[in-house]
Amino acid sequence: MEKREQLYEGKAKKVYATDQPERYIVEYKDDATAFNGLKKGTIQNKGVINNQVTNHLMTYLAGKGIPTHLLRELSERETLVKKVSIVPLEVIVRNIAAGSLAKRLGLAEGEKLRSVVLEYCYKDDALGDPLVNEYHIKALGLATEADLATIAAYALRINEYLSEYLRDLSIELIDFKLEFGKVADGSIVLADEISPDTCRFWDSVTGEKLDKDRFRQDLGNVEGAYQEIMRRLLGQS
Repeated sequence: MEKREQLYEGKAKKVYATDQPERYIVEYKDDATAFNGLKKGTIQNKGVINNQVTNHLMTYLAGKGIPTHLLRELSERETLVKKVSIVPLEVIVRNIAAGSLAKRLGLAEGEKLRSVVLEYCYKDDALGDPLVNEYHIKALGLATEADLATIAAYALRINEYLSEYLRDLSIELIDFKLEFGKVADGSIVLADEISPDTCRFWDSVTGEKLDKDRFRQDLGNVEGAYQEIMRRLLGQS
């Protein structure tokens, strides 16, 4: 597999072409951002941890029947993935009130929701990734009704599978963000990443935050929290 030109650089990853048109290489960075890029920093070895945690969880989900873009891990920081056309939506699944949901609705952080909440944000940095509903999505042509139904079904199944899996590791899955894309045959797959950058992980015994909120909220020991997630999932630190 030959790594070729860089196609894209985002806040957390770089994407490279390969000598196979339908295969890309994703490289994870240590850069950290929050509040739509207003806060910037570096988390040591974040790229290494997020790459391996993402691949571990995507492999687990694939075993449960969730299609993903993952092909194989190439190194600590690099992974070979299927080329996807990203659906321009961030799909947010919430089990417990935290972050923007708690602020918007006046809920106490940590309050258990009566049912799972599914939210969508329009992926547009210039607009600040605004919250949208099914009517906005249809009106803007961001996804068809059938595609959105597939995405919602996958998101809820992923929540069920991950919540159960992580609970056995004393990790509470508070909420998380997913992205989906279409592969060459038009089918929808899970893409992007599942990591302490994109999920709120709390220790289910102590309530300690083990995710990017430690960076957002200046709680300290950010690297230690990421390493703890990797240790529990992979037995590594």
